[in-house]
Amino acid sequence: MGSTSDLPVMEAAAKILNEFKIPFEINALSAHRTPEEVEKFAKSAASRGIKVIIAAAGMAAHLPGVIASMTPIPVLGVPVKASLEGLDSLLAIVQMPPGIPVATVGINGAQNAGILAAQIIAAGDVSVMQEVIRFKEGLKKKIVQANDELKKVKFEYKTN
Repeated sequence: MGSTSDLPVMEAAAKILNEFKIPFEINALSAHRTPEEVEKFAKSAASRGIKVIIAAAGMAAHLPGVIASMTPIPVLGVPVKASLEGLDSLLAIVQMPPGIPVATVGINGAQNAGILAAQIIAAGDVSVMQEVIRFKEGLKKKIVQANDELKKVKFEYKTN
């Protein structure tokens, strides 16, 4: 993440990765304030066994693209709502030049970034695949339970 102020957003990704039993790192790296550290991280990621990078940034939001320019590893961008309702971050991350893709989730969408990272890893890891399947089945159960609860809601003209 660009700074520790992004941690409240990025905790959602960390919780998912933790739930799926995927080892992960959390780092504060700024494309503008610590470019040498960003380069060191990005260029060493593959050799350290990292499979996917989730990079969050607000405002100018250069971190995901800078990392993507220096590594063969998939980069998932999380635009953080820091100003302009997060639209500046979203546009900065999603509008990458040809050859430097960054998969981008919604503004403050760290949970989806964690799930997408897990799905990418699951393509080559059966145990992670089982965790993803378990999670998605849990989502289905929540909706079924919600509908059961909605059946109890009474209105004069409600038909279901």
